[in-house]
Amino acid sequence: MGSQKDTKLRNGSTRYDDESGYSSESRATTYRKMITVASVAAGVQFGWALQLSLLTPYVQLLGVPHMWASFVWLCGPVSGLLVQPIVGYFSDSSTSRFGKRRPYIVAGAVMVILSVVLIGFAADFGHMAGDSLDGKVKTRAVAIFVVGFWVLDVANNTLQGPLRAFLADICNDDMDLAKSANAFCSFFMGVGNILGYSAGSYGKLYTVLPFTKTAACDTYCANLKTCFIFSICLLLCLTLLAVLTVGEKPQDIVIKSEPESPFLFFISLGKAIKQMQRPMWILLAVTCMNWLAWFPWLLYNTDWMGKEVFGGDVGEPTYALGVQTGSLGLMLNSVILMFISIAIVFVSGGGNGVKIMWAVSNFLMVVCFLMTLWITKTAEHRRKFDPQGLPLPPSANIKAGALAIFSLLGASIAVTFSVPFAMASMYCMSSTDGPGQGLSIGVLNLAIVTPQMFVSVTSGPWSALFGGGNVPVFYAGAGAALLCGLMALFILPTPPKGVKAIAMGGGGH
Repeated sequence: MGSQKDTKLRNGSTRYDDESGYSSESRATTYRKMITVASVAAGVQFGWALQLSLLTPYVQLLGVPHMWASFVWLCGPVSGLLVQPIVGYFSDSSTSRFGKRRPYIVAGAVMVILSVVLIGFAADFGHMAGDSLDGKVKTRAVAIFVVGFWVLDVANNTLQGPLRAFLADICNDDMDLAKSANAFCSFFMGVGNILGYSAGSYGKLYTVLPFTKTAACDTYCANLKTCFIFSICLLLCLTLLAVLTVGEKPQDIVIKSEPESPFLFFISLGKAIKQMQRPMWILLAVTCMNWLAWFPWLLYNTDWMGKEVFGGDVGEPTYALGVQTGSLGLMLNSVILMFISIAIVFVSGGGNGVKIMWAVSNFLMVVCFLMTLWITKTAEHRRKFDPQGLPLPPSANIKAGALAIFSLLGASIAVTFSVPFAMASMYCMSSTDGPGQGLSIGVLNLAIVTPQMFVSVTSGPWSALFGGGNVPVFYAGAGAALLCGLMALFILPTPPKGVKAIAMGGGGH
């Protein structure tokens, strides 16, 4: 790390003289660069929001049965576990004349654009390849969609690591700037979520680009296609703005006698697991249970709105309207998430306070997940039909109850995005012989992606075991949330006094 000397400029700002690529610039210039780079997160999160809200219903529209729809999501946690560390290694050691981070950010953005084209135009490409318009299962479209879906997961994970590393480079080990960078990134992720869910909730967005509706692509498909086209435009503009206006200093070439393996991270991860103390093991168990509770809801919430709350079948207008209303619920969820994430920064502290906060958030999840059955049964009991026998949308009270569940869960997921990482930080600071904070976060990521993979494989068969529908997996999530809350309250060790939690902003997939 280069030495740093602060120099006051005539305008009152500070100049930083050091050996980094961001020396001799005012703090105002540094903030401008941070905001420009952090804004790319809005484009990334726009795509994540569309993925979460619209793609489970869409894959069923292409003919994949509900029982198998969750398998499509298996690549997400796998790519998160493998891609980010490997890309991070190559990014750190890059000597490109364009910089360490920008080439990977551009590559990730290009992959996102490619994947979005495959997803949005899957039905059209499938039809051109031979899918029948009246076929129940559009095999070729499904294959194209799955490839695009998996490329999107890899692309997002390729982009996000270098993006955060770029922000860290700009901060140049200044802790105050690092906190601001995290806040900016969380803010733009929230903006991207709100924009993405808002787009998904508007059923006539395709009318802005009428060419998106084709013989192979109905109104719902055209709406999704239009959303993704807007996603491409936003990400492309923000990425170009960042890489063209914020420069990097090329890294000097260092010749090493024994090149490090890109898999060194996983070797270090294995060593870190062996060195972990009992508090971290318990934290991993609680985090794992927390994500076993969350992931079924994240997979099926809009599908639940379309089927159980609105009473529609996949492909019917009522189902599409329910999915759009679910996207509105996710937008409200994101707004609550943003505010609660900010509040956590100010109210979180050491000791039992963080444990109690985590437990309460899980008990709130239990109540919300159990309430899905009451909403479902009430909607079924009060269902009305039009003269053609198609279900009419539910009453305003039922919709309000369902949207309230989405909104309340925004508070719980804000805690999930913050507290486990804060607890890992506290345990690291109170331990002298355990792994460092970076590796501890890497180990914690295992406790996040492993339950996601488990849910992706088991949720469909579990639902089918109880006759189908989404409520059975929500109830399984309620059981996991109850167990997680009790573990957080009674088993999770309390960090020593004087060790403060470092709350992290919420956001993300």
